[in-house]
Amino acid sequence: MDITMEDFNNEKLKRAKKKVDELKGFYVHLTVYIIVNVFILVNIYLNTDDFWKWPHFVTLFGWGIGLAFHATKTFGFNPFFGKDWEKKQIQKYIEEDKKEMDKFK
Repeated sequence: MDITMEDFNNEKLKRAKKKVDELKGFYVHLTVYIIVNVFILVNIYLNTDDFWKWPHFVTLFGWGIGLAFHATKTFGFNPFFGKDWEKKQIQKYIEEDKKEMDKFK
């Protein structure tokens, strides 16, 4: 099976579109996070006497953790399962498949 330049360019375009969609999704997530949490915190500030209590920041903190995970996925930062780890795992499975195919030859 030969790969043509057109196929290669189509794959590059697909990957680029996927990356743009991931970035857009992250920025929408970030924008909603900021708007909702500012609204919540301003509302708490205006309606309570003691603003600096832990329960007032639970949403900000919990959602912030989720946003941080979304950022690591979007921007490719992962200290545990980085690109090198992915490449090694992919290569490992390719080699295993080659060995399986060689058994049938």
